[in-house]
Amino acid sequence: MSKRILVVDDEKLIVKGIRFSLEQDGMTVDTAYDGEEALALAKETEYDLVLLDVMLPKRGGLEVCQHIREFSDMPVVMLTAKGEDMDKVLGLEYGADDYITKPFNILEVKLRIKNILRRTSDKTTSKANRVIVKANMKMDCDNRSVWIGEQEVNLTVKEYDVLELLVINPNKVYSRENLLNLIWGSGYSGDARTVDVHIRRLREKIELNASEPKFVHTKWGVGYFFRD
Repeated sequence: MSKRILVVDDEKLIVKGIRFSLEQDGMTVDTAYDGEEALALAKETEYDLVLLDVMLPKRGGLEVCQHIREFSDMPVVMLTAKGEDMDKVLGLEYGADDYITKPFNILEVKLRIKNILRRTSDKTTSKANRVIVKANMKMDCDNRSVWIGEQEVNLTVKEYDVLELLVINPNKVYSRENLLNLIWGSGYSGDARTVDVHIRRLREKIELNASEPKFVHTKWGVGYFFRD
């Protein structure tokens, strides 16, 4: 089944180039040129991935990403012309799964997209019919859903991937570098703060008190682990 991608950028030549390249690979591509149009399309369709520029008219890309996270965990990759690390981390703060800095090579864009789609597909198919229960947390690996008590928790793709890895390997400590390699892939060009951001967001969503976590713990100077 063809993957459906939403490409959002106000520079029409960039959109045209990305769309042509992805369609050559057999993907179905929808396009938008401002934040409001992008958000409307994302609400209508569950995309396999959204490629979203940071600087957009009407609504900025970070705002659009934040709103998407209110109703969906579809992967979001930010496009940014800014190279500062804090801008990249800010994108992750708003729920982005990855980022690509302009100017970019279209081959890099395609590789990043394919890697995310493959990991999402692998996670969906390889953990079928598995339900893990830890205290008041339930993880349904078939549906990639997490519940705290009776409340479902809305996790991004990467947040879920990190949590699942830790849960199925309880008490094993993973360094930030380990997590980057296992979840984002060895070719990921970001830094270790990406992991810190995702761990903090995870704790805010699944812990009763994020400052005194019950599930995801830190072994200072080493890494993170899930306490069984």
